[in-house]
Formats: sequence, C-alpha cells, structure tokens
Amino acid sequence: MATLLSNRSGEMEVFAAVVERGGFSAAAKLFGMTPSAVSKLVTRLEGRLGARLINRSTRKLQLTAEGQAFHQRCVAILSDIAEAEAEAAAGRAPRGRVRVNANVAFGNQILLPLLPAFLAEHPELSVDLVFTDQVVDLIEERADIAIRVAPGPLRGNQLMARKIGESAVAVVASPAYLARHGEPKTPADLAKHNLIGFNFARSVEGWPFRVDGALISIAAVGNTQVGDGEIARQLAVAGVGLARLGRFHTQAEVAAGRLVTVLEDFNPGDIEVIHAVYLGQGGFVPARMRAFIDFLARNVKIRA
Repeated sequence: MATLLSNRSGEMEVFAAVVERGGFSAAAKLFGMTPSAVSKLVTRLEGRLGARLINRSTRKLQLTAEGQAFHQRCVAILSDIAEAEAEAAAGRAPRGRVRVNANVAFGNQILLPLLPAFLAEHPELSVDLVFTDQVVDLIEERADIAIRVAPGPLRGNQLMARKIGESAVAVVASPAYLARHGEPKTPADLAKHNLIGFNFARSVEGWPFRVDGALISIAAVGNTQVGDGEIARQLAVAGVGLARLGRFHTQAEVAAGRLVTVLEDFNPGDIEVIHAVYLGQGGFVPARMRAFIDFLARNVKIRA
C-alpha cells in the first residue's frame, strides 16, 4: 500500500492518482483511504488554490483547464522528488530518459555529432530528440531541455537558461544564384531579389542592416517561406534565393564555396545566443538533465 505524506507533495500524489486512475475510489484504494476522504482532500486543495481542478458528475470526472495544467506540474514535481531521493539514497550515476527539443540547425550540425560521446559517457541515460525551430512550451511538450537561439540574452523568461554558444549572422546566396541575378550591393537592392523567409513568429522580424549609422529592417519578401533554418540553408545552396542565417549554420558551405556572404559592409553585427533552457526555479535539477546540460557546456564550441 502506498504511503501518503500529509503535505503538499502528498496532496499532489492523491490528485495525480485521481486523474490517472479515473476516480476517487481507485485513488482511495491505492492510499488506503475512503473515497469521501479523497474527495474532501481534493476539495481542500481546490479551496487552497482558489481554482476548480475537476468537474464532477455521476458518470465521470473531467479536468478543467486549471486542473490539466496543475496535473502536468504535479507529475513533473513528483518525478523530480523521486529522482532526488533515489540519487541521495544511492549516490548513483545519472539514469533515465532526457527529452530534448532543439533548433533544427543546432540539432543536425552540433547535437547529433556529439550524441555518441554523450551516450558513451552516460551509459544509463537515453535521449529523446525532437528538432523544430518553433518555440515550444516545455511542460506542454513534456520536454526536459530546449535549445533556443535568440538575438542577445533571453528576456522575460521564467525558465532557467545556460548559455552554450553564440553566433554572428550573415546574408548568404549560392554563386549560381548571384550569377543569374547579380550581387546586391546595398540593402535597397534586395527589393529586386528573392529572399527566403520564415513562416513562424520570430523575436526579430525582418533582416536588420546598418546604413549610414542607422539601423534599418528589410522585410524578407520572396516566393518561399520555410519552417526552419535547415530548409532555408538547403534552398539557398540550391540557388532559390538569399537567406539570413547564423554563421555556425553556413560556415561549412561558405568554406566549400557552395554559399557566398553578401552585404557584409551593412552587417549590423547582431549575435544569436544559444541557450539550453529548462524548468528549475525550485533549485533542484535532476541529475539526468544536469548531465546533459553540463556536457553541452563543455563540448559545444560555437563562436562563429
């Protein structure tokens, strides 16, 4: 029989059991309580939170939006508590699954080549990877760590963040595209070119340039919009148009002559900073997550 502690984590255990087992009776059996006692505990919890968590009917229980959000947090917190106790009791090596959501370019070019070394260093860990340039909600996506690329330091973010690299940004095009359409000499010339844009919200819209000491922005107008930087890079290499990407993303193509940087005299010198972000406001970071973040901090060498 499971043991119930008379504290907030105990309330979370009971609430989570009600949700996951589909009712008060099943949760009561797990903890050796009566269904009415479980119902009263949930009612007290709702009163303390000032929010209804469950809509009750004679046939089934239905979570409210607040209940769904609270349940997700409960599951994460209870998992962290269990892992903290296991680590303290056994002093063991990190184990378990690390769920990572990464920027597509970072994932393909930086993370995947490093992954074998990480798994060899931590044989009791496994990694669940999702690559997307969309900004995800860690709780909603059940991700432990997200790699985020943003201009400058993260602002107004409630997550914990650790900087793991930074990259300058440049406009690039293939030699074949420039041979057909000519090389733009000033940002104004971009009006005559095909610019590969992004079809998702970004913290900075448009392409920034510095002209006569003033910062201006050019809208990325063209016949192609994409959902991630890797597709933009491939299209630029294929000669579809110009793209503005982090130098770490394009440096191999530039070195090989498959891409050429343009408008460097007008480059404003903005920097994209790469962070590993994670939930950890309470101070405790599970060993499996800490191992992954520490590994990135040691091994990612992006200073392009």
